Amino acid sequence: MAESSPTCHAAAAQRLGLTGTVDAVCVVGQLFTDDAGSVGVSAIDKRPVTGPVQVRTLGLHGDVQADRKHHGGTDKAVYAYAAEDAAWWAEQLGREVPTGSFGENLRLSGVDLDGAQPGERWRIGERLVLEVTVPRIPCATFGRWLNEERWVKRFIQAGRPGTYFKVITPGTVQAGDAAEVVSIAEAPGPSIRELALMRGPAQSRPEG
Repeated sequence: MAESSPTCHAAAAQRLGLTGTVDAVCVVGQLFTDDAGSVGVSAIDKRPVTGPVQVRTLGLHGDVQADRKHHGGTDKAVYAYAAEDAAWWAEQLGREVPTGSFGENLRLSGVDLDGAQPGERWRIGERLVLEVTVPRIPCATFGRWLNEERWVKRFIQAGRPGTYFKVITPGTVQAGDAAEVVSIAEAPGPSIRELALMRGPAQSRPEG
């Protein structure tokens, strides 16, 4: 593994101890029919739920990953999006961005989610530990779901991708839980925001 630079280590160290709040926890409401996509359906329609939700290796209890090849599996078990970024998009789009409408499992506030680095670990609530993996690289299903033109390109260029997590220690999560950065990557590198801007144009897929 290549060694990271002192600058990357310094930036990562500054994130240790950062805290935020889980504003909402979302699981699939119903499958979205997407005939143009590669699977035919999508689980992007997430809706808030009340009370504690169990989180295991493949994600939240009661949730569905319709396309595990691109939007699921252990490295993409949980998708989180920042409330601050959702508010920015609401202003840009001239409409509300309800919780779950970006397909997120967790909506968090008070912490720079896009500034996270792969390998960084977060404790949420009393027991749940998640590890940052990769940014959300959108596909055309996302655009069809929101009914926004050129959405994939706009989302990538905005540098507000949200992040996927894998589950290190299973536990429960509910609205109001504290979220804290409890460890940094062993070899810190580009942030989730930077990775999305670098990889997005090459990795975005024309179909869902």
